Amino acid sequence: MSPAVLADLGRVHFVGIGGAGMSAVARIMLAQGVPVSGSDANESAGLRALAALGARVVAGHSAEAVADVDTVVISSAIRESNPELAVARSRGLTVLHRSEALAAAMAADRVVAVAGTHGKTTTTSMITVLLRGAGLDPSFAIGATVPALGVNAAHGRSDIFVAEADESDGSFLNYRPGIAVVTNVEPDHLDHYGTAEAVYESFRRFAALLPAGGLLVACADDAGSRELGLGVRELGACRVVLYGQDENADVRLLNPAAPGAALSLQRDGLAETFPLRLQVPGVHNALNAAAAFAVAVELGVEPAQAAAALAAFAGAARRFEFKGAGRGVRVFDDYAHHPTEVHAALTAARTVAEGHRVHVIFQPHLFSRTREFAAEFAAALDLADTVAVLDIYPAREDPIPGVTSELITARMQHGSYQPDKAAAVAAAGADARPGDIILTVGAGDVTALGADVVAALGGGHAG
Repeated sequence: MSPAVLADLGRVHFVGIGGAGMSAVARIMLAQGVPVSGSDANESAGLRALAALGARVVAGHSAEAVADVDTVVISSAIRESNPELAVARSRGLTVLHRSEALAAAMAADRVVAVAGTHGKTTTTSMITVLLRGAGLDPSFAIGATVPALGVNAAHGRSDIFVAEADESDGSFLNYRPGIAVVTNVEPDHLDHYGTAEAVYESFRRFAALLPAGGLLVACADDAGSRELGLGVRELGACRVVLYGQDENADVRLLNPAAPGAALSLQRDGLAETFPLRLQVPGVHNALNAAAAFAVAVELGVEPAQAAAALAAFAGAARRFEFKGAGRGVRVFDDYAHHPTEVHAALTAARTVAEGHRVHVIFQPHLFSRTREFAAEFAAALDLADTVAVLDIYPAREDPIPGVTSELITARMQHGSYQPDKAAAVAAAGADARPGDIILTVGAGDVTALGADVVAALGGGHAG
């Protein structure tokens, strides 16, 4: 299939328009003057916001919703049995994956595509906030709402488009970036890829999308990303900037866990150092900031201005997001759903807790991921003092016989399986003491428990 052209799409209908990724593309198309409609399973604030922008939206899925549309946009979560998709197929309408629709929306721009097994949302958000702080006005599409931006997508006045590039289903190969960021490469989404090697190959194909004058920004501290960057550099296919704490990095992160954190920029045989001050905790976030810095410098932002602008980044929704506090206990929520992400989130929580205890309510995401990484999840979760592991959130998957949350808890030192969410909330609130942190973790509906925990503590919610 040849790349879609925005002008040829006509009226565009989004199946599942309320999702973070889908609503981002819908927002961009509305700003570009494309007639947009969409449906989602339930009424939500997201649907109402899109309606206010001019979209025709409806709660529930039905064949009538696509009666007068020309193009139907779906995500990998939409099954062929969906009535809107079934009608679109029968009528021969153009059906695009969300990534193909986004590719059409940003075809005329200079594209910065941010990929990686972890850290995509935060890094994409940092780049966007940084560029705005430096006086540029990029378009952007991000998989979460960013408090500093107020939305998850917008159409800017410049010709720069910053997009989160999702590798989970291979759809990031539909983009044509001029700058590509790869934060890390690890085995994940094996329900789609099958093998770890297939994951690595997909990232090699992603890097190969860059033109001869393009730039790959790769993390030198991650084995998979470093191997990718060095391989591209050896081929001479495009330029490569490595970032990280590694002494050979072009953008080197210095003292990331200390007050004197800085970024050292190597260019023209000289090194310049710029202070790094972040509002978000964790070495992983300092690495994300280094990637954002490298992109901004490539786009012409003065290094000192780029480093200073990073101080305005206050996080993205569900990325160690403060939910409120009570009785001296702070409550945070994090989207982490891979062992490496869980380890990073709990390491950051340990830093923020400053010697106090960390309590976790964790919801595994996907049966296949739980099966593949149960031992790794157990090891990461054991960084906390208490852990309640909820039932697996199935998302797009059907249950797998024998795969339950107890595959994780059986391997833990001090975690327990808790199928009752209310009981998990009550226990966390009862165990916590002043100075402690309670963290809800996972990519499913566990996020809703943050407010319940704050209420159990008798506290107030974050504004």
